[in-house]
Amino acid sequence: MALEDIINDRVKKLENFQGAGVDPYPAESKRTHFINELVSDFEILSQSQKKVIAVGRIIGLRNQGNIFFADLKDGLAGLTTSSSAKIQFVTKKDDIKDFELYRDNLDIGDFIQVTGTLFITQKGEKSIQTAELKLLAKSLRPLPDQWSGLSDIETKLRKRYLDLLSNEDVKEIFKKKAIFWDTIRNFLKKQKFLEVEMPVFESIPGGADAEPFMTHHNALDQDFYLRISLELPLKKLLVGGYEKVFEIGRIFRNEGIDAEHLQDYTQMEFYAAYQDYKWLMKFVEKMYKLVVKNTTGSLITEWQERQIDWGKKWPKIDYVKIFKEKAGIDLKKATEEQLTAKARELGLNLESGMGKGRIIDLIYKKTVRPTLIQPCFLVNPPVEVEPLAKKLTKDDGRVARIQIVAAGTELGKGFSELNDPIDQRHRFMEQMRLREQGDKEAQRLDEDFLEAISYGMPPAAGFGLSERLFAILMNKPVRETVIFPLMRPKKSE
Repeated sequence: MALEDIINDRVKKLENFQGAGVDPYPAESKRTHFINELVSDFEILSQSQKKVIAVGRIIGLRNQGNIFFADLKDGLAGLTTSSSAKIQFVTKKDDIKDFELYRDNLDIGDFIQVTGTLFITQKGEKSIQTAELKLLAKSLRPLPDQWSGLSDIETKLRKRYLDLLSNEDVKEIFKKKAIFWDTIRNFLKKQKFLEVEMPVFESIPGGADAEPFMTHHNALDQDFYLRISLELPLKKLLVGGYEKVFEIGRIFRNEGIDAEHLQDYTQMEFYAAYQDYKWLMKFVEKMYKLVVKNTTGSLITEWQERQIDWGKKWPKIDYVKIFKEKAGIDLKKATEEQLTAKARELGLNLESGMGKGRIIDLIYKKTVRPTLIQPCFLVNPPVEVEPLAKKLTKDDGRVARIQIVAAGTELGKGFSELNDPIDQRHRFMEQMRLREQGDKEAQRLDEDFLEAISYGMPPAAGFGLSERLFAILMNKPVRETVIFPLMRPKKSE
């Protein structure tokens, strides 16, 4: 039957309910038990012969004339519940009024309230003997086949609600994602971090090398940027006297889409006064291992048919040393011209205005990063790569930064924060020079931030991670681990 015919048939059934005085979309419903409770406590409840009330969606329907059978499923999705439960309800002609109305006009997908007693059928199936039915919501479109589900990935992402209905594995992903963020939040709170919320609109976007989105504030008649990082406002709180702060929030970067990147995504950043990047390594390794264990149930996960062992002690890998080993260039001596020649040799796309740091990063991502499969700390890159981190020493060209790298990608970054306002100004000015040369992702000069840290910011360690880590743990592209990812508008046919 064509979709239009199915919808028309269901609309007629809706009208049949209305004609019989039944509201197909009532506001009120009652429930005495979740279905998983009926199943787990079946013996006690069935022996008591007390009436129970269950609600949910019909996912199976079998009509045998004077009796019909239906499978009912509710949507209990607690973090400790592995999956929603289902139960059969059996409705006989002599047991309810309006039997024919419900028998002839119910469809798979309808929401229903069932009142009755528990019993076991001759086939041994736990069931509800129906004493009363109440329609809660009439479904006007057919659901995906519960066995084959949705096959087209674009349809899955555009109509995630249908994917969730037909695929318990997908439903489990988002339960795990809730556990992922809860574990991080609870870990930080136990360590006396204060959770805060920073502005999404910024006059000057900062804290990362990324192109921002822009919007207009009508009441203020002013353009603002959507934040590309959580960093700079959080560090202002260190100036204000807080010692441990964090935020879990959305950030927005106007960059390309691939398996690891989205334009809007959730990121966590924390800042701890009187700590440095050496402390940071011990702290985040402990946090990551707890997060991986709680989210997946194991410290060994699968990624592209390879095992990632998060449980071992993570090694420290020197950025400059491995860069020389994999790319053949000594960053202590390399000129921008040599780096440019190497990038072109590798077939990398060099955009106008790229400075030394961006070129180094491009070469690193091509030659070094893909080789780092097991979790490790990549430490001490050149200062050109990280304009917000403290130098190892005054005359050293490297900074006190760590990156957590595994599965061939970055899964977190932190460093000893630069709190010298004069040095920070010099670095911002160099970034502005690169912007003037055409680098759209170079950082902007932020006078407000410079003024804030000129009042004095304590030495501190900062760290950030995004939901890319969760995607790697699930062994999926990041947009498949987002419930409703942003999609290109569908072309009208």
